[in-house]
Amino acid sequence: MCNQQLIERLNQQHKLSHAQWEQLIATYQPADAAYAQNLAHRLTVARFGRKIFFRGIIEYTNYCKNDCRYCGIRHSNPHLKRYRLSEAQILACCAAGYENGFRTFVIQGGEDPYFTDQRLVPLLRHIRQQYPDCAITLSLGERSYQSYQRLFAAGADRYLLRHETACQALYEKWHPARQTFANRRRCLWQLKAIGYQVGCGMMVGAPFQTVASLADDMVFITKLQPQMLGLGPFIPHSQTPFRHFAAGNTQLTTFILSLCRILKPDVLLPATTALGTVESNGRQQGVLAGCNVVMPNLSPLAVRKQYLLYDNKAGVNENAASGIQNLTDQMAQIHYTVLKGRGDFQPDSALRRNEHD
Repeated sequence: MCNQQLIERLNQQHKLSHAQWEQLIATYQPADAAYAQNLAHRLTVARFGRKIFFRGIIEYTNYCKNDCRYCGIRHSNPHLKRYRLSEAQILACCAAGYENGFRTFVIQGGEDPYFTDQRLVPLLRHIRQQYPDCAITLSLGERSYQSYQRLFAAGADRYLLRHETACQALYEKWHPARQTFANRRRCLWQLKAIGYQVGCGMMVGAPFQTVASLADDMVFITKLQPQMLGLGPFIPHSQTPFRHFAAGNTQLTTFILSLCRILKPDVLLPATTALGTVESNGRQQGVLAGCNVVMPNLSPLAVRKQYLLYDNKAGVNENAASGIQNLTDQMAQIHYTVLKGRGDFQPDSALRRNEHD
């Protein structure tokens, strides 16, 4: 079966075998990528119109107990100036975002033991009480089932936890032994069981990654059925063990983004900051490949340069207002309009095009 026939099968059945994923990723040509992009773009416009959901990211801490070998805020990086935002600072970010029309806040940080449930639960309750019309997304890493339950009960709606890779051998090359492949997957299934809208995802072109491991990712995504997917190209950080590896390929990343849209037509799919870092128009390329979410940074400008998972991150010198405006202008250049509302996941094409035209 040729690649374009495989893409059509994916469109009809929303699954492929591992061998079919391998064939598609290993042998695709520019014509196949264009075919997938055109189909993904049509599917996205049919469900969402030419609309992009904006989410406001608040990077609340760069302390992390983990030692992921690719990450700039890893515990073993001695050169990083560490910070934690206070509750007042986090609430000020929410207030600024709300004034700019945002109705989703993404609270993201390293796995910082300081932020216990006893500290996070009152914060989330405060945000939920003050902004009842907003969605709260958390990206706090691996926690216990009981912790996830408490945070959900306090008002969190969504949780982003990249699975990183669905290949255990590769996961173990990226992490020390205390960070286990089994626990990462367990957390994702627990989040789904509790009732969060769940996001997983991976890096494309990361060290030691293979076509087979990318096929593993696509099979895992099909099984998990997440409401959100976050993926972008690998970008090295100069203060990590993976500093000498080359960055991931934008073309392969956008091809896989298109395949993800075809696999899950209703998924919330961000055009990531990493895409915009590798190429100046990377987020525009992502949108044209099937993305429907962009995530501007609401963090205080003073801490932006301390939250670098990879080098040369886009937007670290822009304040929240200018960053929002620049992304709005980028979307307008490709004839897309920004929506700053909640933008909840709605399955089975509940977001009909005529609701947005």
